[in-house]
Amino acid sequence: MTTADTADFGLLSPATAGTAASRLTSDSQFIQAMLDVELEWVRVLADAGHAGAGVPAAVEAAARAGLYDAADLAVRAQGGGNPLIPLLADLRANLRASAAPEAAAAAAAVHKGATSQDIVDSALFVMARRTVEVIGTDLRAAAAALARLADEHRGTVTVARTLTQHSLPSTFGLKAANWLDGVGRAGMRLEEAAAALPLQWGGAAGTMAALTTLTGAAPDRGAPLELAARLAARLGLADPVAPWQTNRLPVTALAAALADVLAAAGKVANDVLLLSRPEIGELSEPRAAGRGVSSAMPQKQNPVLSVLIRSAALAAPGHLAQVQAAAAGAVDERPDGSWHVEWQALRQLLRLAGGAAAKLAELAGGLAVHRDRMAANLALTGPLLVSEKIMAAAAPLLDGAEPGAGKAKVQALVNESLATGAPLGELLRAAVPKEELSDARLADLLEPANYTGQADELISRITSHYQEWSRP
Repeated sequence: MTTADTADFGLLSPATAGTAASRLTSDSQFIQAMLDVELEWVRVLADAGHAGAGVPAAVEAAARAGLYDAADLAVRAQGGGNPLIPLLADLRANLRASAAPEAAAAAAAVHKGATSQDIVDSALFVMARRTVEVIGTDLRAAAAALARLADEHRGTVTVARTLTQHSLPSTFGLKAANWLDGVGRAGMRLEEAAAALPLQWGGAAGTMAALTTLTGAAPDRGAPLELAARLAARLGLADPVAPWQTNRLPVTALAAALADVLAAAGKVANDVLLLSRPEIGELSEPRAAGRGVSSAMPQKQNPVLSVLIRSAALAAPGHLAQVQAAAAGAVDERPDGSWHVEWQALRQLLRLAGGAAAKLAELAGGLAVHRDRMAANLALTGPLLVSEKIMAAAAPLLDGAEPGAGKAKVQALVNESLATGAPLGELLRAAVPKEELSDARLADLLEPANYTGQADELISRITSHYQEWSRP
């Protein structure tokens, strides 16, 4: 069996394959994150005088993921139930075998006062923080592109659809602005969640007992909580109030934020998939060589970006539920199985969000808007689209001697138009005297572009709200 036999290249995960998020969450990157935590801890100990001055350099030389066999570590991880145990054994073996003067001291100092969960949890969050930076860059690019679409199409009148049916006139600019609102909210929440990711550092049972013993003889060299705070700062993680090894809410918070990103991206993809159907034809994805092709039908141009974003969005709730179920099932001072099941679910959410964000940035940046098709679809319903406005304006004119009777009369005209195809304008003209409703006023009532409400103001409010955040 070769390494290729055990590697996952993403053949069955086209939404994430080849993306920066996929690379940043690879087994190799996680190994490096665990080694980074071990190295930074040794540096903290050395700075505090609990390890020799030359120890960090010796550990740094051995703390490179390329020195370790990921496939072998994965198999051996079954022995202790987590990947840190075999990695730590190999790291110590490499240190002892090295020619560094501090080799033996380094092997003894590494992992001092820590436990496997400290390293695994902290490394997962180091990896997550690095990945969220890339996701955030793509989300901001997508948001900026959506803001441009919203502004460019402020006056592009289109039909709003509710429960699959034509409802009222709107503008494509407002649709793009609403997409922006979802993406922006999710992106900001994700960045807030990433900034709050805490270090986990509690020792074998969360009491920091081993570290207390280590520092007890020399309190002037830093108390356990102070040393942990220094480590958090080095790793770019938040300093927690206390160790949280069985309080898994930091994990669920990150998972929920990632799921929100996927939900927001999925909404955009869903709309593009609908509106790019040939019979609707209002939007089309940006073209790229070899993308969207069919193996059997050369005429097809499949909206693959949206398809893959949607697939990622549909996969997210299952992984989120897994993380939340694991948190709910946590017991004792180290969960038996529920801790372990978090790892892959969280990594998949990072990958899915990263893949969706990258594709969303490309989709939004190159989306083609077909105004002619929007106008044609708007005309399918015609003046009936503004029957809400007509009811408010014309019904009182038809009340006669019975207040409120005009509503039933307007509804009857609408029903007749739907049933017979007779133009609603002609039916209204025949029903309402000109002295009550002039031709000019009637034409104004029947024009969909005159009934888009506060669309323009809403676009401005949304785009201005995210203007600073979406700036590169």
